Amino acid sequence: MSNHDKPIEYGRAPVEAKVKWASFGGYLGSVALLAVLQAVDADHSLIAFWPDWAEAVAIPLLPTAIATVSGWRARHTPRPDLPISQR
Repeated sequence: MSNHDKPIEYGRAPVEAKVKWASFGGYLGSVALLAVLQAVDADHSLIAFWPDWAEAVAIPLLPTAIATVSGWRARHTPRPDLPISQR
């Protein structure tokens, strides 16, 4: 039996660092957003100049931006168990 006849065995894939950091960034962004919303709830003049539709669009951007940047900045998790063509 040659090496080409054997099925490829993969190790259990670790959760990539990119996924971990993006999740953590999303969590931090959500916590920061909740803090801002609590401050704004006490003083509506902080966002009163924004139209309602802009508030609805802008508020989810903070956690999304933090998760995107943290996932982009994190290093790729190497997978030495994969064939070179799939790394």
